Amino acid sequence: MNAIAYVQGDATTPHGKGVKIVAHVCNDLGGWGKGFVLALSRRWPEPEAAYRRWHRERAGNDFGLGAAQFVQVTPYLWVANMVGQRGMRRGRSSGVPVRYEAIDAALGLLADKAVELGASVHMPRIGCGLAGGEWARVEPLVTERLTARGIAVTVYDFGA
Repeated sequence: MNAIAYVQGDATTPHGKGVKIVAHVCNDLGGWGKGFVLALSRRWPEPEAAYRRWHRERAGNDFGLGAAQFVQVTPYLWVANMVGQRGMRRGRSSGVPVRYEAIDAALGLLADKAVELGASVHMPRIGCGLAGGEWARVEPLVTERLTARGIAVTVYDFGA
C-alpha cells in the first residue's frame, strides 16, 4: 500500500508524469466562488462551467451529496468535482458543511476513475477549508479508498 505524499505547493500544478486527476470538494447548492475553486477557475474554465451545468440540470442527473463529476482539462489532466459538503455556511446551530460520508462515497467514484485512467490523484486537504472538516477524519478515507487500491495520492499544502 502506498502512503499519501505531502508536498508544499499548488494542487492546480500537479507534480509527476502520466495522467493526473486534481480532486476537490464542492457544495450541494451550486455555489462556486470561494476557496480552492478560485484557483481552479484561474487555470481552467471547464470545471466551473461543468459543475454549474451539472447543478442546473440536477433534476435529470446524479448531482448530490456523494456524487463526483470528472472534467478533462488537458489530454492528461482531469478535475474531479466531488460533492462533499451540505450548504456553504458554518452557523452555530447547523454545524460545519462537510459531510464525511459524502466525501467517502465521492472518493470511491474517484478511485474507480483513477484506476480506469491509470491516473494519480492530486488534491489540497479536501473538505478541510471552507467546509470546516478535520484532516484527521478525511485522511483515513483517502487512504482506504485510494492508496489501499494502489493509487498514488499527493496532498498539497499551499503557502504554509
